Formats: sequence, C-alpha cells, structure tokens
Amino acid sequence: MEINEYLIKCFQLMRNMENIDFFAGAHELSRTEFRLLREVILDEEKGKSIISSELARRLGITRSAVSQIVTKMEKDGVVARVASPTDRKIAYIRLSENARAVFEEQCKEANATMERIVSEVGEEKIRQFFALYDDLHDAIEKVLKEIAQERAAKG
Repeated sequence: MEINEYLIKCFQLMRNMENIDFFAGAHELSRTEFRLLREVILDEEKGKSIISSELARRLGITRSAVSQIVTKMEKDGVVARVASPTDRKIAYIRLSENARAVFEEQCKEANATMERIVSEVGEEKIRQFFALYDDLHDAIEKVLKEIAQERAAKG
C-alpha cells in the first residue's frame, strides 16, 4: 500500500468508528447527550459539581453547543441548572431524578451490543485490535510531538 492509501484508511477508520451507534438506534439520548450525562454522573459520584465550560472542554465542543444540549436536556427533564451559592455567573449541571435510570438503560444497551460484537469477532481478536490500536496511537502521538518540536526549533 502507498503512504497516501494508509492516510486515507486512517481517516476512514476514524470516521467509521465515530459513526458506530452502540445503542442500535433504540435510545433516548444522542451520543453527545450520553457523554455529557456520563461526565455529570462521574463528577457527582466524586461529590463534585460540573459547569458548562468544563463539560465543553471534556467533550471537545463549544460552550454554546453545551448550552444548547443542556437546554434541550433540561426541557426533557434529564438535567437541571443549579445556581452557584457563591457566584451568580456560575450554574452547575445536575442530574434529574430519572436521569440515572435513562443513563443506566443506555449503558445496558451499549454493553449488550458490544457483547454481540465480541461474540461475533472473538475476544482474542478484539484484544489484539485494541493492543494494535494502542501501539498505533502511541506512535502517532510520538511522531506528532517530534514534528511539533522540529517546527518549533526551526521557527
């Protein structure tokens, strides 16, 4: 394979992996809503509260996008904005009472889908795939860091 073909395959793999729907289309939350809810739950389990700007950073989206998503989820009764007792500019994103049940149901769906995939491909192949992915990821990170250092040294 030529180098350009490797690059194209990498881009295809990233796009294909990003588009996998582990909920098999039967879910209440979008993937981004699910990830947002997961971040809220993780912080609540640590006894912490999370704000929109931190959610935006963790999800890799804009604060405006987080605000739109939270507004929709608030209307759906999944989350609520709670004003900070010390700073009027800050609102924490908290779970509603039924949010954890929705989240856990979708986790079950995603796990069931993944279980079927592992059964189809085989556990050993899945492990090998992830080990190879980790090696590739590490190599990409290393090379990109080296390139950045080389560019910084030149300029």
